[in-house]
Amino acid sequence: MAVTAEQVKALREKTGAGIMDCKRALSEANGDFDKAIEILRKKGIATAQKKSGREAKEGLIDAYIHPGSRLGVLVEVNCETDFVARTDEFKSLVRNIAMQVAAANPIAVRREDIDPAVVEKELEIYRAQAKDEGKPDHIVDRIAQGRLEKFYQENVLLEQPYIRDPNMTVKQLIEEAIARLGENIVIRRFVRYQLGE
Repeated sequence: MAVTAEQVKALREKTGAGIMDCKRALSEANGDFDKAIEILRKKGIATAQKKSGREAKEGLIDAYIHPGSRLGVLVEVNCETDFVARTDEFKSLVRNIAMQVAAANPIAVRREDIDPAVVEKELEIYRAQAKDEGKPDHIVDRIAQGRLEKFYQENVLLEQPYIRDPNMTVKQLIEEAIARLGENIVIRRFVRYQLGE
């Protein structure tokens, strides 16, 4: 099937991918727009995984103050070069991550950053809940692990659903930005301040 320039342009506007990448994805998907987006996303994730080992020492620290000035966030997001750090797309990404922290109140950037004592305490609570619900002993641990996964999805920044598109996680948002910008991007740290806390 022949791919039209209009299709390529529309896909490029939607995904931010390069012209040739859009054309190849549309050809591979036989003109199916949604399938082409999926192809580009998979390619972007593969690209992001290849770049994840590269050092990211440049970047930005951004502050977001929620209207009413009762909630504020500082976030540090790193990339490989100051050239990318100065782009509007990178600045927008950092701002969106700061807003994510303000809205979703994560406790850590990644699972490994959570204190093991907190994780163990959560598991104890989930085991006790499962026993109180009358679940058989041989599946209590499996239930507790399942609930711990949900705890991670709610409290780990990279695993949270992205506030502007709940169909993707913050990690997927970062992977797509890596694919578009061509550099490794790392959320280094954040601090969330709430008045009275």
